[in-house]
Amino acid sequence: MKLNPTAENFVVHFGEMGSRWGFNRTVGQMLALLVIHSEPLNAEDIAETLHVSRGNVSMGLKELQSWRLVRVQRVHGDRKDYFTVSGSIWELAQTVFEERRKREIEPTLSVLRSNLLDEPKSDEEAFAQQQMSDLLTLLEQLTNWAQQLNNLSPGQLQGLLKLGSGVGKVLDLKDRIIGQSKPD
Repeated sequence: MKLNPTAENFVVHFGEMGSRWGFNRTVGQMLALLVIHSEPLNAEDIAETLHVSRGNVSMGLKELQSWRLVRVQRVHGDRKDYFTVSGSIWELAQTVFEERRKREIEPTLSVLRSNLLDEPKSDEEAFAQQQMSDLLTLLEQLTNWAQQLNNLSPGQLQGLLKLGSGVGKVLDLKDRIIGQSKPD
């Protein structure tokens, strides 16, 4: 299968971005190929299109399945496994955010919580623990917010994102109202 120049550019770029998103170049390219292809693809199709080994494709598909980004789909009359993305672009984004939270944020939260159990023995340790406590609070708030976002439907997420800078204006208005209601 041959990609047109626009599709090829997209797939190559997704591969470059893959390492920034938590997986390697080939896995990023495989995900991009599946995203833009309307029909499920088998491993041979993917290997041929991306010019990578069948073994590399097999490992990449397992990784994408562990991220819950692709699923196996059967084609009647064919014994091969075919693969397709596990949902809409919005659902894929939610899945990536959730997986990254599990793989990156949760272990960090565990380390921070563990480190904050000990009583500081010096001013330097107290300062370090305060910094870790502030980071823990930030990450917990971000995690709670991300979980609330993840519970929104794609339509609700789109609506929220369309608010854009309007959210800042609402928060500014709230601050002004609260500031006016405080006694001097």
